[in-house]
Amino acid sequence: MLALRPNCECCDADLPPDSRAARICTFECTFCADCADTRLNGTCPNCGGDLVQRPIRPPAMLARHPASTERVLKPHQACAA
Repeated sequence: MLALRPNCECCDADLPPDSRAARICTFECTFCADCADTRLNGTCPNCGGDLVQRPIRPPAMLARHPASTERVLKPHQACAA
C-alpha cells in the first residue's frame, strides 16, 4: 500500500493525500509536480525511474488506511536553489 508521503522531498512543499500535484517513482520517492518537471526532468534522483502522478486514495479508504505523516527531505543536487 502506498505511504502517501506528505511533502516534496526536494522543496518540502505540502502534498496532502488528495493532491494532484504529487509525483512518485516506483520506490515512492515523492516530489511536487513543479520540482518533478522543472528541476528533475521527470526522473527520480534516487533511483533514476520515471516520476508519475500519485494516485488519489478514496476518502473511505483514507479513513481506514491513513496517509503517512513522516516528512522526507533529501539534499539532492538538482534541488539546490
